[in-house]
Amino acid sequence: MKPHAEIAEVWPRDGRIRLVGRLHGLPTNDTAGTAVTWQLVLTRRARPDQRLRYDAHLKGDRFEGELPIADLAAADRAAVEEWDIHLSDGETELRAGRRLDDIRGKKKIFVYPEQHTGNLSVRPYYTVKDNLSLECRTGGAA
Repeated sequence: MKPHAEIAEVWPRDGRIRLVGRLHGLPTNDTAGTAVTWQLVLTRRARPDQRLRYDAHLKGDRFEGELPIADLAAADRAAVEEWDIHLSDGETELRAGRRLDDIRGKKKIFVYPEQHTGNLSVRPYYTVKDNLSLECRTGGAA
């Protein structure tokens, strides 16, 4: 299996989304040092050049990070926007997802609460490939 950021917990509340998980599939020495700074990287699917970065705290292979949903309110947004989530140390970029639990079809099984900022609603969701992304809808209704 390809290296990825295995999501264990998703906490959408209080205008933030907190993610907890483990780096999976990297050689252990790649995550052992404390000098490497890891970040949550959000990439706007409609405009891949638009990226948001947030510090992720790493201890061994366990990571934890959070992002404010207000940052997802792009001025030129469409009615529905999607943001893909990765973890990166600047060289390696790992897709965030949940693949090690043997549950297939998470898109139809896992439903996270939406949050609102202005007239934008934001909800984490799993894609058909069991990767974690964010869906943003204008009008505040899903």
